[in-house]
Amino acid sequence: MGEHFEVEMDEFLPLRDVVFNTLRKAILTGELKPGERLMEIHLANRLGVSRTPIREAIRKLELEGLVIMIPRRGAEVAQITEKSLKDVLEVRRALDALCAELACDRISVQEEQQLKRACDEFEHATETKDATTIARADVRLHDIIVQATGNRRLIQLINNLSEQMYRYRFEYIKDESRHDNLVAEHRMIYESIVRHDKEQAAKAAKLHIDNQEKSIIRQIRIEQEQAAKRKKGIGR
Repeated sequence: MGEHFEVEMDEFLPLRDVVFNTLRKAILTGELKPGERLMEIHLANRLGVSRTPIREAIRKLELEGLVIMIPRRGAEVAQITEKSLKDVLEVRRALDALCAELACDRISVQEEQQLKRACDEFEHATETKDATTIARADVRLHDIIVQATGNRRLIQLINNLSEQMYRYRFEYIKDESRHDNLVAEHRMIYESIVRHDKEQAAKAAKLHIDNQEKSIIRQIRIEQEQAAKRKKGIGR
């Protein structure tokens, strides 16, 4: 059981929502791993709450698809599957291309400067080898492009999808062999936007997602092979 996450109290939120947000974040960041059992008593003790808000949180996480109920085993963190990945990235690919195109027309000089800074910060973040630091830098960079569209509906759609993307983002960021490519892809997107080259910006945004998909699928298959070996008792 992941032991790093802590409940973050918020005086403005009901306890059940605080517990839900805490467990959700732990799943999205990989602190609670795919296939890990969610035992109510353990989590209640860990977070210093009763079992009722834990049970309610698990039910909500199941509705979001982050938790599944297994007969005779109880709740488990849902596996990251190729199908779930492709479903999310199909939508994200189209929306990211649209964001890049709109940003070409609407990005301000200040946002261009912010985007250049974000590219530099992402490159520095990859040098830390810390997945959380890299993921945050990645989110900040893409948020600037999304905000530059000025389209509230699009921003809302991307934000909703970003919640689901966070889980996958950690998977490809764990692949250190991809870091140089990610830096180069971000530069390509940035340079296309500041040149106001809509066709190239959309193409670069799509390529970025396509390469992420390949990387994450490779990670998923490696982890599945390791899990299969552990089950056979030869993976240790």
